[in-house]
Amino acid sequence: MKLAILGASSHIAKDLVASIAEHTAYECNLFVRAPGSLDAELRAIAERKKFAVLDYSGFDVSCQFDAIINFVGVGDPARAVQMGKDIFTVTEQYDNLALEYLQNHPQCRYIYLSSGAAYGTNFETPVTEASKAIFSINGLKPQDWYGAAKFQAECRHRTLSEAAIVDVRVFSYFSHRQAVEARFFLSDILRALQAGTVLEVAPDDMLRDYLTPVDFLQLIDRILQSPTCNDVVDCYSRAPIGKFELLTALSEQFGLQFTIVGDQAKVNATGPKAHYYSHNRKAGQLFGYVPSDSSLSGVIREIRQHLNARD
Repeated sequence: MKLAILGASSHIAKDLVASIAEHTAYECNLFVRAPGSLDAELRAIAERKKFAVLDYSGFDVSCQFDAIINFVGVGDPARAVQMGKDIFTVTEQYDNLALEYLQNHPQCRYIYLSSGAAYGTNFETPVTEASKAIFSINGLKPQDWYGAAKFQAECRHRTLSEAAIVDVRVFSYFSHRQAVEARFFLSDILRALQAGTVLEVAPDDMLRDYLTPVDFLQLIDRILQSPTCNDVVDCYSRAPIGKFELLTALSEQFGLQFTIVGDQAKVNATGPKAHYYSHNRKAGQLFGYVPSDSSLSGVIREIRQHLNARD
């Protein structure tokens, strides 16, 4: 199977390309804005597996792909704040690139990386298959734009009911390749572990469901191998985890030191999310996806791999 990976230089795309290279026979064409600036690890993978690395001028309807996976978007919350309204333009531009290809190659599959943020502000409790997207339509703020852009893309995809499009909503994701300078909670943890410093955390708890590369590859592979459909699924692990449960476990495993302080300045690009995870198990029903890791087991393995790589 020949795959076109759009936005191949992103963190989650790089993990998938590495997993594909190691565990499958898929052929990948990697599309990025600046091929010359590709990081050393991804370039080495591409050279070893003979994956083509191209800019977007090389993506057109004359190419032959069995599937397109679109990772173009914003991974770091700090970047989401910086992009502002441009999130809508960038999201639509690259989505339209894939949709135009599907018009000319209707047999091609399209996997679009959406986000749990497409549910809007609906995270006082975990979302379910019955949940509705909630946006304050008369009071939209910059924190809403990322989720609204993803929701808008999903609406476009559902109107194309004959097209083989699966939207994959990623909630929380982590791997040993996580950039320590990014503004994520687990990036803060990695920095504290590397520097041996005390991590300051706010007193409020939060529950997250961290997907890691092993189960992300499983989900994508099962979608690619299943009969075509036009639908959307939420990502999930075997079990979510609370902030303080995770901190305690990492203290025991890695000696993480943390202290609870008052409200602290933090990037909150897509609004507050006390329970940012899903009980929607459609991925299992449609594609036979059965996660192998819980949030805790996956995070511990990936942190250990990250720290070992620095030794």
